[in-house]
Amino acid sequence: MAAIKVLVVDDSITMRALFSSALERSDSLIVVGAAADANEAREMIADLKPDVVTLDIEMPGMNGIEFLEEIMTTKPMPIVMLSTLTQKGAEVTLKALEFGAVDCFPKPTKATPDEFEKISGKLCKLVATAAKSKVKKYDPEAVAAAAARAAAHVEQAVQDTTQSYQWNGSLVALSASTGGGPAVSELLSIWPADCPPTIVLQQLEDGLAEPFVARLNGAIAPEVKLVEDGIPLQQGHVYVLSQPDKHGLVDRWPGGALRLVARDPVNGMRPSADLLLTTVAKAARDKSVGVILSGTGTDGAAGMGAIKQLGGLTLCQDKESAMVFEASAAAIAKGAVSAQLSVPALAQAILERCEEKTIAA
Repeated sequence: MAAIKVLVVDDSITMRALFSSALERSDSLIVVGAAADANEAREMIADLKPDVVTLDIEMPGMNGIEFLEEIMTTKPMPIVMLSTLTQKGAEVTLKALEFGAVDCFPKPTKATPDEFEKISGKLCKLVATAAKSKVKKYDPEAVAAAAARAAAHVEQAVQDTTQSYQWNGSLVALSASTGGGPAVSELLSIWPADCPPTIVLQQLEDGLAEPFVARLNGAIAPEVKLVEDGIPLQQGHVYVLSQPDKHGLVDRWPGGALRLVARDPVNGMRPSADLLLTTVAKAARDKSVGVILSGTGTDGAAGMGAIKQLGGLTLCQDKESAMVFEASAAAIAKGAVSAQLSVPALAQAILERCEEKTIAA
């Protein structure tokens, strides 16, 4: 198999050297060039045709976000953002993900070979995943239209008190990681204000959870909350679970709560989708709905199997729409998925499953 070609873009000559060295620790990656700014990178992309670009946010002239937008609106390709802003500039990071960056990776706090050796394995794995991702062209007009529709839906949900969602007592849990943030937002954009209780396990870098919750709160009809230990699971609420030092467990159903526990990672993940989904299955049984959106690894496959075995509904984002299909593929391989659907179809299927069916007289 041919090595994955990577272009490193960073205004610091030290950072270019350290990132290049870290990436070339992997036998599957080769750094074909290193650019100091957007102009140089633009030429290198045309000449070297890299499979993945690692792109710094803080650059002189055209910054990384502006260059990312240019790439994704013209000739989209896999981009991994690299910057200290991923830790302190959460809004910038979330904007990068909206434009279509595969993921954002925080630079080490110290620019030393030892620090870069520590992050090399995780960085190389992310870049290799990015090379296999399905990136899409960023269409500002389509994004604006979708935002307008979502805003209209929220306004209608707030104003219309005569219509209510007839919830049947089901509990929904969504799992997403790489590429999953936009899918989560799209799916929940049509959620009614009195939606079924919905848990969103979203793998995010430290510091991004609260801004992610704030953005969701401004874009969807239900109330969005960051999970705290013992938080009750109630209709009309979406709960974001993203604490990197805690797992989330559902203690009982109906009338249950989410508990946060400090346990070792499960299959390398914390919070673990497998652990969350398994407790959802045991608590809600045939009233459980498990969904895997875009993401890497195998986390969630076993939990989806538990939900399916106990009579719940298991769904995943289809290969055509998922930026990264790896997590869904793992669940499918275990026979744990009932259907693969696009994001709008997923939303419809979930809401139908959780709605009380009325029989006409």
